[in-house]
Amino acid sequence: MTFHEFGHYWVARRCGVKVLRFSIGFGNAIWKRIGRDGTEYQIAAIPLGGYVKMLDAREGEVDPALLHQEFTNQSIWKRIAIVAAGPGFNIIFTVAAFWLMFVIGRTDYAPIVTAVPQSLAAQAGIKPGDRVLTVGDEAIATLSGANDAIANALLSRTPLPVTVRGTDGTQRSIVLPLNRLPAGEDVGQYMDKLGIEPASPPPIAAIVKPGYPAAMAGMQAGDQVVSVNGVPVKTFEDIGKQVTADAVKSPVMSVAFLRNGKPMQFMLTARLDSTDSSKPYWAIGIGQQPPEVAIQHYGPIKAFAESLDLTWQRTTETFGMVSKMLTGEASTRNLSGVIGIAQVANAAASAGADHFLEFLGLVSLSLAIVNLLPIPILDGGHLLYYLIELVKGSPVSERTMIAGQYVGIALLFTLMGLAFYNDIHRIILPS
Repeated sequence: MTFHEFGHYWVARRCGVKVLRFSIGFGNAIWKRIGRDGTEYQIAAIPLGGYVKMLDAREGEVDPALLHQEFTNQSIWKRIAIVAAGPGFNIIFTVAAFWLMFVIGRTDYAPIVTAVPQSLAAQAGIKPGDRVLTVGDEAIATLSGANDAIANALLSRTPLPVTVRGTDGTQRSIVLPLNRLPAGEDVGQYMDKLGIEPASPPPIAAIVKPGYPAAMAGMQAGDQVVSVNGVPVKTFEDIGKQVTADAVKSPVMSVAFLRNGKPMQFMLTARLDSTDSSKPYWAIGIGQQPPEVAIQHYGPIKAFAESLDLTWQRTTETFGMVSKMLTGEASTRNLSGVIGIAQVANAAASAGADHFLEFLGLVSLSLAIVNLLPIPILDGGHLLYYLIELVKGSPVSERTMIAGQYVGIALLFTLMGLAFYNDIHRIILPS
């Protein structure tokens, strides 16, 4: 938001408009100083946005000697430039954040998925270990890319063609029946009902811990577990579940596995293990394969091109979501407020610098798009007034602008209230 206001400030100064105050936040100032240019710079107590106060005849009398620096006395193109500069600087910030993210490397995972049993995705044909190749017409390279493409399609709830490659190397085309999802829910609820999630690692002992039952029985790194006490296992998670279930009855168990394609079987005795932060659990001492990583890491020039592409992609997706909410195709439950943003910010910061940069870029882009909406009191509303002035040859009447302000305030508070309600609803009733 600070960069948004800096855009207004910087262009206003370049257009010869006197800036009286540049404030980060609202309310009483907790720090301020007067610059050489006479502008008052301050940090206010309420850190929700900020503002730039310019010399404006609509807010009081102006010294005749300063009329040439007064905002409304500028040409319409200068006023348009000043107002558009805020969203424009947000877009610049977004591109810069995405560029830096790609330069340092955007860490992601391969788009290898599975389907919750009996879910819509399972019924459509998604199998454990399927690698997503395309969603609709979009080629997929990462897990987050697959999730984003599916989430965007969920807003329309129309059948979605998906191409996957199975663990046997066979390529398949399936259709996710998104039209069978109920109306009026948010994307998170739709994703849960669809039932697509990252695939659990295969039942391969990537690590065999020395001194543990598996190592003492003769198991080696790379062995693929086939069954535990005769019960087949398909994922590494299945091994843990079966060991726990059987060890309660008897810790002695048989483990069948493949070593270089050759069937083998050992008897071992599971043991209770624990860490400082967990309760005791049954263990045999093997570790899973790490997930396949997909890192998007580019040089400065390629990163710039990719950042522009990602900015455009996110822009079209956001405008698409707004239009679908306005037409009723998508639920307004997808709106989030400051609580939801804070939760996502915390998660992104915990995930690393690359994810936090992406989050900052997305927030900045959202600010640009929201401010460009033709709602009075927002930048888009002012730009609409200036476009009307260009067409009719004279400014919009003061009466119309005052009425527009009331409408804009009502719309803005309605949106803020709805977003806040959605945040609270997700916390109290997450499902």
